[in-house]
Amino acid sequence: MLLFGASIFNKMLKTKKIRSTLILLIAGLFLLGCTPGGDYVQFGGYAQGGTWSVKANLKGIGRVKGSDGKCRRVKPKEIQSHIEAILEEIDTTLSGYNKASQLSRLNAGDTIRPSAMLMELYDYAYRLWLETDGALDCAAGPLYDIWGFGFKNGELPDDGAVQHALRFSGMKRLKPRMEDAVRDGLLWGPWLEKQGLKDDGTDHAVAHADILVLPQLNFNAVAQGYSCDMVAAYLDSLGVYDMLVDIGEIWCRGQNPSGKTWRVGVDRPVDGNNRPGADMDGIWESGSGRNGGAEGPAQEHLDGGNGRTPLAGGQGIVTSGNYRKYYVRNGQKYSHTIDPRTGYPVGTGPAVKAPDGEQACGNGRHRADGGGGILLSATIVAPTAAAADAYATYCMVIGFEAARDFIESRPDLEGYLIYAPPVCKKAGFSHGDGENSQSVCKKADFSHGDGAVQAETAPGMAEWASKNFRLAN
Repeated sequence: MLLFGASIFNKMLKTKKIRSTLILLIAGLFLLGCTPGGDYVQFGGYAQGGTWSVKANLKGIGRVKGSDGKCRRVKPKEIQSHIEAILEEIDTTLSGYNKASQLSRLNAGDTIRPSAMLMELYDYAYRLWLETDGALDCAAGPLYDIWGFGFKNGELPDDGAVQHALRFSGMKRLKPRMEDAVRDGLLWGPWLEKQGLKDDGTDHAVAHADILVLPQLNFNAVAQGYSCDMVAAYLDSLGVYDMLVDIGEIWCRGQNPSGKTWRVGVDRPVDGNNRPGADMDGIWESGSGRNGGAEGPAQEHLDGGNGRTPLAGGQGIVTSGNYRKYYVRNGQKYSHTIDPRTGYPVGTGPAVKAPDGEQACGNGRHRADGGGGILLSATIVAPTAAAADAYATYCMVIGFEAARDFIESRPDLEGYLIYAPPVCKKAGFSHGDGENSQSVCKKADFSHGDGAVQAETAPGMAEWASKNFRLAN
């Protein structure tokens, strides 16, 4: 049986990245309180226009003290209610479509009393901005709005509108920690501003009036993964080890009800492949990778998105791609992945400077000699779903070669990249120099020479996987 994971944020977040849908491949029908495995229970529900699903082995979970003072085992119904409460808190805190949420009110200029959740995610987003040299920027809300991929309607802005949005976007204008902007427990948007910072970070001073124009925060790059981590942390606190949490993105640990590893499918990133599972590229098996099944990574990269050490032995897996949410105007494809450094969708707009004679042209760092490739989708496995969520988006922004180098540099990550290699010319993709053409990709030798897997996956596409990424066809 195929269980298709749908996000509770279908309306709440309308994420800036429509995922290569992650399909759970689990045999058997698991109903609440009545599962073949006996101790496995499936939880789920409907919220904000979509569904969520959690599967957990409740065998041996701890006991809690009830209102009568007696210790008893937590009932599945109580677990369901608690998960719903977590998701409700996320909605009322981080949703850009819930006009009463803390995020919406802060963006609107209201004074709020920020919750620990909002401050935690803001601080993590700022660290991501620093780590990625601005390629991940959760204060770039105006850019997503003007292109029609944010919380407001918009489409195909002119260069002047892009430059205006860039001026009022970016973590570069904000304080590293939200707590430093809180006064007597309250927060007003302009208090987040760095006083005296130059408008573009280098040249033009910010006028006094500009300080009141706060960059709009948008946590779509991490919110769904963060939600998985929050639910997983709650289940872990009860003593649950074997679980799979699917809230648009996925976090899993241990075994499925059949006593085997969890299996997650990745769709082939073909434009128009809108039905989950209709055209899959392969199936990932949990426990693979440098962090799979271990007692938590011993590397320096421990912070997975919630400001805490990741849960031992678990893995988040997220796929980001540009083949579902996009539009085409005058033969040019404009996708929902925006490069906040240029203000344009990846594959369009001006090039971003890169070291060693390379240039990053929207999606992809292309060598001056024409090497590289156009990244079509990126699947990241990380200790937390929030980290996998963020880094999948980051890879789509920086492109194939830089994404491959990034994954290989991180001992806590595994990755799977599907791309159009240089010998292919994919229609609708710009190399940043106005070049658009179409042809069929010819067979080529994609060996990487370092133990990683690199091969042709379909006409016009090639794939690369890190050494320990386990993918079955």
